Amino acid sequence: MRSLTLRLALPFCAILLAAIAAVYLAVAPSLESGLRDQRLDTLASAAQRYSPPIRRALDTAADVDVLDNRVRQAADFSGARVTLLGVTRTDSGSRLDVRSDSTAQVDIGALRFAVAQRAARSGRTELGTELGDTGRVAEAALPLRIRPPGSARAGIYYVAVFSQPLQDIRAGVSLIRDRILVAGGLALACAIIAGWLVASSVSRRVRRMERAAARVAGGDFGATFETGAKDELGRLAETLDRMQRQLAELEVARSRFIATASHELRTPLFSIGGFLELLADEDLDEETRAMFIHQLREQVDRLGRLATDLLDLSRLEAGSVELRPERADVSEVARDVAAEFAPALAAHGSRLELRLSGAGVEAVCDPERVAQIMRILIDNALSHTPEGTDVLVAADGYDGRVRLSVTDSGTGISAAAMSRIFEPFFTSDDVQGSGLGLAIAHELAERMSGRLTADSRPGRTTFALELPR
Repeated sequence: MRSLTLRLALPFCAILLAAIAAVYLAVAPSLESGLRDQRLDTLASAAQRYSPPIRRALDTAADVDVLDNRVRQAADFSGARVTLLGVTRTDSGSRLDVRSDSTAQVDIGALRFAVAQRAARSGRTELGTELGDTGRVAEAALPLRIRPPGSARAGIYYVAVFSQPLQDIRAGVSLIRDRILVAGGLALACAIIAGWLVASSVSRRVRRMERAAARVAGGDFGATFETGAKDELGRLAETLDRMQRQLAELEVARSRFIATASHELRTPLFSIGGFLELLADEDLDEETRAMFIHQLREQVDRLGRLATDLLDLSRLEAGSVELRPERADVSEVARDVAAEFAPALAAHGSRLELRLSGAGVEAVCDPERVAQIMRILIDNALSHTPEGTDVLVAADGYDGRVRLSVTDSGTGISAAAMSRIFEPFFTSDDVQGSGLGLAIAHELAERMSGRLTADSRPGRTTFALELPR
């Protein structure tokens, strides 16, 4: 039962076998019972309809020939055997005697007509079956009341029994059962074959997907999944194919990330090692030694920033960064972050202008992460522009969204670089930096259901953060 083929085919065949058994064991007997009850109801209706001429013959004390003729006419009209029984009351009960029979037989043989006894006692039509010499017989007994001469009250003196054999019903039901067995056997055989073929086809497709998935798990991203089918397995194959392409892209990105990160880390490490060797020289003058120490401190700071950026980016990609969204005034966030850059602006010889909405601009965001994005954008504007370049920070709202922008009047970004501006480790110029800041800012914006865009032309570059209100 570990085989998918068996688990798919066997339940289907078991359900079909159970359905056949239910039809054979439950439907067929109920069909026989229903046909028997219908036969009894038909005999009861025939007795009510065709017995009045017999009753009138008895009321008028017609001779035997007339009575026999009426009995045979009732049998011809109803299609049943009609037997007229006389009721003789004795101390021990009622005794039945055949007075007339549509088959011209006075001897009733093995038939005891228990329904006639019940009808004589109850005074109403009784239905039942009994076993005769030729099989089971359905019977409807109708009591006939006549008024004997000199009596003012009618009594029950005769019972008319309409009967028909049930062999045809049993034969019909038996034929139906045989047909059910034959048809069920053929259907079961077809179901087994069809179920096995379908299950085998499904199993083969699953095994092919399993082999392809095993290749992907082993690092072979050239493996492909069979797509094109419109069923559930086809959609699964399409999903796995998309997963394979994404894993391939992630593998390429991971390799590039490792290579770039190794290069970026190696550069400051080599610089630090070189400066340390130079500092070990005892013939260095104090001015040169101080310059080397300053350079060494800058490389250590660069290495620290790179390590921090790498950690932030890895946490973002792993989804482990926790956001705390709330309704916050982004104008206040922009104002606070701008104040932090006063020393850097002074060292750069630049002026920062704030254009904020007087009434405040509120958005649903994590204010700490918004502040982190603003620091990255302002630091990026100062790092990649000449000294004395002015920076503009603006905040406004429109169409249910909030827009925070940082604009500088530097030389701008080339069109070729714009398409890669948010890629990790990409820098558009020769300025030293990790190239991770904009990638982190872009990822943080998307995590807050916002977006970070860039627009640049010579003399003006704008990075804009849009957030939902």
